[in-house]
Amino acid sequence: MISVLPTSSISVSGGRANARTVTAFFAAIFLLLVSGAAAQTVTQLKHQPADGIQLTFQLTDGTVLGQGYNDTDWYKLTPDNTGSYVNGTWTQVASLPSGYSPDAYSSATLANGKVLIEGGEYNFGNFALTNLGAIYDPVANTWTNVSPPKGWKYIGDSPSSVLADGTYLIGNKLTKQLRLLDPKTMTWSTLSSKGKKDFDAEEGWTLLADGDILTADVKAAPNSELYSSAARKWTTAGSTIVDLHSPSPDGCINYGPGGKLCYYPPGEIGPQILRPDGTVYVTGSYTKGGSGPGHTAYYNSLAGGWTVGPDFPNNDNAGDSFAALLPNGEVLVEGDSGISYTWDGSNLTPGPYLGGALMVLPTGQILIAGSPSAVYNPTGTYQSSWQPTISTYPSTVTRGSTYAISGTQFNGLSQANAFGDEYQTNTNYPLVQITNNSTKHVFYARTHDHSSMGVATGSATVSTNFDVPASMETGASTLVVIANGIPSASVNVTVQ
Repeated sequence: MISVLPTSSISVSGGRANARTVTAFFAAIFLLLVSGAAAQTVTQLKHQPADGIQLTFQLTDGTVLGQGYNDTDWYKLTPDNTGSYVNGTWTQVASLPSGYSPDAYSSATLANGKVLIEGGEYNFGNFALTNLGAIYDPVANTWTNVSPPKGWKYIGDSPSSVLADGTYLIGNKLTKQLRLLDPKTMTWSTLSSKGKKDFDAEEGWTLLADGDILTADVKAAPNSELYSSAARKWTTAGSTIVDLHSPSPDGCINYGPGGKLCYYPPGEIGPQILRPDGTVYVTGSYTKGGSGPGHTAYYNSLAGGWTVGPDFPNNDNAGDSFAALLPNGEVLVEGDSGISYTWDGSNLTPGPYLGGALMVLPTGQILIAGSPSAVYNPTGTYQSSWQPTISTYPSTVTRGSTYAISGTQFNGLSQANAFGDEYQTNTNYPLVQITNNSTKHVFYARTHDHSSMGVATGSATVSTNFDVPASMETGASTLVVIANGIPSASVNVTVQ
């Protein structure tokens, strides 16, 4: 990624555009479209943070962590007592450690409920490929510095993913190197990058049901690759058939001490999303001359092999843009124009203007970061076989106490959110929602220490722990586990 503006992913050559200079213009367009034809599908949030929001992370207590446009400020969105995020409120939370104000970084919500950010293509608005990192503890409301992997002077906008066992895998965008972070000890280890065809720059990584990672190469396009977390090596996944990457217009971008080092961007690519049917939908950047149309393709992760999808209409593309999995199994993609498209497995259908980062909410809506922020209201619904199921749970819980709960498909069928390369805001972890039968008020119990971070885990039993809020209402209630906006069937609990 070269730069992200608050309305869509807009690339510039060798520098970072000022997000605030275009916010008002695109906000006006956004409001016009929302008030017009798109009124049935997009709803502006009632309250907005003063700084605007450029990226969001789903916290495991049901709140949303958002980064403001000045990069240093962070905010939290809390739904109201009916569970509505549209009527929710924003509060400012702790700022990042001194010296760290990144844009375009690697990131993850971990199994312990904390949020990790690593690197940054920009730091304080300057192209830096910084190796700084920090981790956010939502209980303590603190950011803590994270040391980089040994020998890594630069991280920038590297690809990354949380593996099924909860460890955090990151690739070096300047090389083929891999490092693994154990969140329990906060220590890094070195993994083999055997078999990797090209360096890791600008790639998006998608976790599959078998624990492997799929990427469509950028420098080595149209090749694609699979990383086996068990064998610790890369193998080819074949040609994507159509070229999904864009040529780089930038040449050398200087970085490092005195700007003496050169980074040669290999181009851009669009987001890729695993669907419930096992296919991974991969979107393309512009094809030539700084314009589209962007190509698309999809990979069958169960049988192998690529199939060409339709090009984006109206010369649009999705280079360095966002996508999210809707509860009905369709993929919502934001074109570089800001216009949305839905992929149902056969058709790519244009929709309303969105203009910001996308993330699945527990309600099944898609949160659109921006200034203003909004939600996309999808149509259709999930299949019952996609729901989490609850097998063991406490029938009586006490406020302020922690309990275990187990069942199947607690992590959903996909990581559910993606960008072209960095900005990993995956939501493949369980949320516990408790609703009081009398008042109908909705509460979230913070989950943590999930037994698995895998996707599409099928009939395998998985578990998590949840903390009953000390302030929640007592009495007869119902409890559901939610994964990627899809709730389980409810069970009855008594809160005392």
